[in-house]
Amino acid sequence: MGKPENTSPTSIASNELLFSMNADQVAQAIKAAGCAVTVVEHEGVLRLHSASQGIGFQVLWGNPLKEQEYLDLTLSCPLRVEGGTLPESLMTDWHRSKRFARVAQHGDFVVLEMDVLATGGVTPAHLTVMLQLWSQMMGQFFQHLRNFKPAALQEQAAQEAEAEEAAA
Repeated sequence: MGKPENTSPTSIASNELLFSMNADQVAQAIKAAGCAVTVVEHEGVLRLHSASQGIGFQVLWGNPLKEQEYLDLTLSCPLRVEGGTLPESLMTDWHRSKRFARVAQHGDFVVLEMDVLATGGVTPAHLTVMLQLWSQMMGQFFQHLRNFKPAALQEQAAQEAEAEEAAA
């Protein structure tokens, strides 16, 4: 067995496993996924804010391994719901048809969330792919919101289409 052809320090470092994540690593992954990121220190904790699809999201740190190093995180996009709550079927339809990102209602907010784990070890490339997936999930969720029609409206539209066909 010979030596690997590419043994530059850069290639070795990029293939090392991350067993925890810090603000710098996650910020780099956000940038590599095509989004800008802002780092804000709040009460000694570095907070990351970014946006995808023109809508802001934040990184919520999970279980700490040590100071400023975390085993997991949650990507969170809270959206204010005007006029109260969303129909339960909107969230049910999302959960039935999508994986990876979940939707929850918290008061006047509907929140799209996705967990990212480093436990067991992940590569920096994996972290970047997770941020790309998050951006895709955000886009799909906004499309889901735009296209959502409660079942009663869908049934009414189908009945109207049938009536138009019968009249023609």
